[in-house]
Amino acid sequence: MKAQEAYNYLDPQAWAKTDIPTRLALLEQMRENMKIYAQELGEANSKMKNGLVGSEAYSGADGMMQSIGPVASSITASIHLYEALAKGEMLKPLSIHQVDENRYDVEVYPVFPKDKLAAGKQKGYIRVKGAPRQISPLDKPAGIVAVSGAGNYTSSLESIKALFYDNKVVMHKPHKLNVETDAIWEKIFAPLFEIKAMAFVDADQSRDMAALEGLSAIYFTGSTDVAKNIMQNAKAPVVSECGGNNPCLIVPGVRPWTEKEMKHQAEQIVSMAKANGGAACGRPQTFVTSQNWPQRVQFLDAVRKAASEDTFAVGTYYPGTDKTREAFLTAHPEAEILTPENGKYPKSDFIIIPDIKEDDFAVKNEAFCQIMSEIALDTENNAEDFLPKATEFCNTKLLGTLGCMIVMDNETLQEKKAALDKALLALNYGGIVVNGTPPLVFLNAYLTWGGCNETEDNFVSGIGNFGNPLGLENVEKSILIDDFNASGFSLTSKKLSEHLYKNMTEYSIEDSWSKFMKMAGAMVVDGMRGKDF
Repeated sequence: MKAQEAYNYLDPQAWAKTDIPTRLALLEQMRENMKIYAQELGEANSKMKNGLVGSEAYSGADGMMQSIGPVASSITASIHLYEALAKGEMLKPLSIHQVDENRYDVEVYPVFPKDKLAAGKQKGYIRVKGAPRQISPLDKPAGIVAVSGAGNYTSSLESIKALFYDNKVVMHKPHKLNVETDAIWEKIFAPLFEIKAMAFVDADQSRDMAALEGLSAIYFTGSTDVAKNIMQNAKAPVVSECGGNNPCLIVPGVRPWTEKEMKHQAEQIVSMAKANGGAACGRPQTFVTSQNWPQRVQFLDAVRKAASEDTFAVGTYYPGTDKTREAFLTAHPEAEILTPENGKYPKSDFIIIPDIKEDDFAVKNEAFCQIMSEIALDTENNAEDFLPKATEFCNTKLLGTLGCMIVMDNETLQEKKAALDKALLALNYGGIVVNGTPPLVFLNAYLTWGGCNETEDNFVSGIGNFGNPLGLENVEKSILIDDFNASGFSLTSKKLSEHLYKNMTEYSIEDSWSKFMKMAGAMVVDGMRGKDF
């Protein structure tokens, strides 16, 4: 559809009057449709990426998980929300803790039994300004949201959030890379189209859609420059998520890390930095270490080994990142180019730039491809001195405010909790993860995703945030805390990854105990296998 045609087709008042049982039935219908079209969607996703890379680097299972997983999780959260609303309740926080005079941490994850099993020791919080207040989606006014989809993932995730969290009908425009997958999403979301709650807009309608009169908001995911251009032409507020240079703070511990711990952390961080060819907004890009951490050299060696030997190759596919790569290499001739799987796959090299300086190119720019750098700050070898200085560097030097990760062993986390709490308060990032990577916030259906305290006059990572099924007002950031030894996303086995992608997709669509046990059992079996690449 053309933008104006889609706008005219939608009926926001009818959606606002749609009762809870009908909304729940619609959510279940979309779950069933995802079961039908998941494989087709995954194959279309991988076909697009492989075409750009020039090899069969991406599988259909990878495409399924990237496309279906986030949407299915948000649908499950929406079902929990509307089941609570049917009882006259909102989703309830697990706890509320006052952080300072004006901020509160609202514990929102995990609440439900299967989430608790999947989460392990994870705890998720939304930090709000002022006393926590919740607003039901049914109390929000009717309206129309225009969603401009991202290029680096194919899902219509923001559309679900607009419909079921914000009570708005949606017109969704895909990125030009995702026209084929968007046609499949139209089949999945057909029940919403039939009741005039959702319409799909042609990919070339960006300018026309932004200029429409009468929109409640525009939801945009993409580059900062495009977001600013949309804002100049838009007749409605723009909620945007635009990426940035996300730091990984390696906190000096009260004890040395073991060799096993070093390997584990390096593999998990590198795996997320490689995922989707580096085209992930929340991927860690810059290691922040202490010059005086005795294990710094050992850690960097572990990262090199993880990138070149212990994790498999992933193709860098996103258009334009070849020029970004060259710009980084030109600015940093000291960069190390590593070749996983002996260069078997094109466009799969991994670049590490150690010991950069505070005003270097690698600090001021986002890679959005398989590049990581490291800066060693002049701090004492302890958390109390390192965390404040690392926070200052991140807040004042690094590009953007989207995601930040902090790595601390459990003993240090317990003994230096006061130093960590101060850092969590001061770090100006919308998604902060302790012992995990920032995309875990994006993937968590109960947290929020977006920049932090940015303004329309001078933003990098965007304005506002997406998510929030609890309907909390005045959200500042989301925080996820996990165990130092937790197993997360890892590209150490192709067979394990294939099975995990497929099983996670099935579980995200149908969160049954049988699907959970199938996923968990396969992880145990595959985890015992050796290197297969």
